[in-house]
Amino acid sequence: MNSVNMRHHEGMREQLHEHHGERMLSVNGVDLCIAEFGEEGGQGLVLVPGASSASDWWDDAFCEALAAGGLRVVRYDLRDTGRSTTRPLGRADYTGDDLVEDLAALIRALDLVPAHVVGLSLGGGLAQQLAIAHPETLASLTLLSTSPGGDDLPPMSPELAASFDEASGSPADSTRSDREAHFREALADERRFGGTIPVDEQRIRRIADRVFDRSIDLEAGANHWGIPSASGTRAQLADIAVPTLVVHGTADPLFPLAHGEALAREIPDARLLAVPGLGHQFPPPETWDLIVPALLEHVRSAG
Repeated sequence: MNSVNMRHHEGMREQLHEHHGERMLSVNGVDLCIAEFGEEGGQGLVLVPGASSASDWWDDAFCEALAAGGLRVVRYDLRDTGRSTTRPLGRADYTGDDLVEDLAALIRALDLVPAHVVGLSLGGGLAQQLAIAHPETLASLTLLSTSPGGDDLPPMSPELAASFDEASGSPADSTRSDREAHFREALADERRFGGTIPVDEQRIRRIADRVFDRSIDLEAGANHWGIPSASGTRAQLADIAVPTLVVHGTADPLFPLAHGEALAREIPDARLLAVPGLGHQFPPPETWDLIVPALLEHVRSAG
């Protein structure tokens, strides 16, 4: 990257820091970039993103809608995404358990115990393990587009499997060398992982551009695909004692709806919200009228 582009990146990061209230939080031996919405005294709700995804994919307006319900909403970049501690591609020095410990340490450092935690895809897996390993940190659990794992559940759609084959079988093979290439890849991912809800290209460009401007290393997120998974077994879902809401799309091509149904069945007293047309994706605005009230009601009922 030349000096002009470097100065541009640094300037954009500073502007984004000021605009979104971002700050760095040192926990568990790493620096995590967080952004907060709502009043500091509200009940804490932490949004945990999916693999390789910077926290920008939790739309500002989605976070603000949750904060309007009286919550202190925190979104953060996992290691190797956004502005959080980043390792070169292929040189990750952590495991899924470390990501769980990052989340637990973040909740404690922000004085949110017990917090409401919302995890999507990989983030949902981390949230499941948090509920098993550190139940005292949780007031409630919401699991989006995730899975308990297991060979008895349906595989990804043939179309999605074919798209991986065309990309040499791994999302880590992609490159994001410039802004336009990054946008094109983000748009392609939204289309192949999305459901039947039309893709808003302007929304994807807006988010992808912001991720491009504020990320330390866009390729590093692919490290998530190669790290050891967090501990915990499917049988331990029966030990989860916090109120749990499972939100799952009816058109998820990676984890078909049966994965969400299994979570809701195997976590005691969990409730399932099936979202028509939603795929394996951060909730697009078309789903917020259903998801946001359900999530706020879940939080209220959990106390």
